[in-house]
Amino acid sequence: MAPIVPTAPAAGKSGGRVMKSRAYVTFLAGDGDYVKGVVGLAKGLRKVGSAYRLVVAVLPDVPEAHRRILATQGCVVREIEPVYPPENHIRFAMAYYVINYSKLRIWNFEEYSKMIYLDADIQVYDNVDHLFDRPDGYLYAVMDCFCEKTWSHTPQYKIGYCQQCPDKVKWPEHSKVAWPAEMGPTPPLYFNAGMFVFEPGREICDRLLETLRVVPVTPFAEQDFLNMFFEKIYKPIPLVYNLVLAMLWRHPENVELDNVKVVHYCAAGSKPWRYTGKEANMDREDIKTLVAKWLDIYNDDSLDYVAAENAVLQETACSLSPIVTVVTETSNNSYIPTPSAA
Repeated sequence: MAPIVPTAPAAGKSGGRVMKSRAYVTFLAGDGDYVKGVVGLAKGLRKVGSAYRLVVAVLPDVPEAHRRILATQGCVVREIEPVYPPENHIRFAMAYYVINYSKLRIWNFEEYSKMIYLDADIQVYDNVDHLFDRPDGYLYAVMDCFCEKTWSHTPQYKIGYCQQCPDKVKWPEHSKVAWPAEMGPTPPLYFNAGMFVFEPGREICDRLLETLRVVPVTPFAEQDFLNMFFEKIYKPIPLVYNLVLAMLWRHPENVELDNVKVVHYCAAGSKPWRYTGKEANMDREDIKTLVAKWLDIYNDDSLDYVAAENAVLQETACSLSPIVTVVTETSNNSYIPTPSAA
């Protein structure tokens, strides 16, 4: 299927050379309600006056009706083939994490020189286009927190160490406390993969998929994998570019809510489009405020997409043929339905 692309000006040129464009990108799988998150994100980017469009990488099981909704919101809809990790017996921190390996396909969008990836449960409350201007050659993202129970399988969680407050409980090599010798050196900086700035490229995508075939699968799925793969070129950016909601109660001293530009509604019960306030921490006033803020954008009809010169959407013939990569030698590549997300 050809990508569904709203009409847009042609790519610019500089000195006779065609300039690659920039874009935001998100990922969507299945026929669930995450399409509402993507619609909200598209509207949020318009509200803050972003100069760049939103590309949505969709798996084959995203229904046509949902694709049309996204196209009418000005999104560029691009179908990708799913990526599965090698067969293993690992228990993922969340069952639906397994499908997130398909996000690796966005490195194939090489017609863009630089992209900012945003999960579908993220909202942008201030313009962050300036992140595209960061020096090339690095992956930029916000450091994660190790304090949630989903990290209970890790040595960080077991000793109470967190990179968000490294001086509170020091890693053994910097501590006078006698920890087990197998703890090893201080772990490398670890980012949350719900938001990151990256440079697409077919060669990098091929290397990602090849590496996936030979490395152990771990509980945080593609997030662990991306941290391993990009360890040497990862550059942290401030918390304001990806506020994981748990930071509000885990590390409130690090949060300046009025300055936050990007909010990640990843805590259990925090999805604004299905919010009830019944889950743990969801009755907090700051959570209620952030949920209401998201809903205000989602329900604002003035933020619906209208093309600058032509409101008629067209399907273009320019498509990126799906690249099917076998990531397991024994896999028959039969399609696996998308697990339900939190």
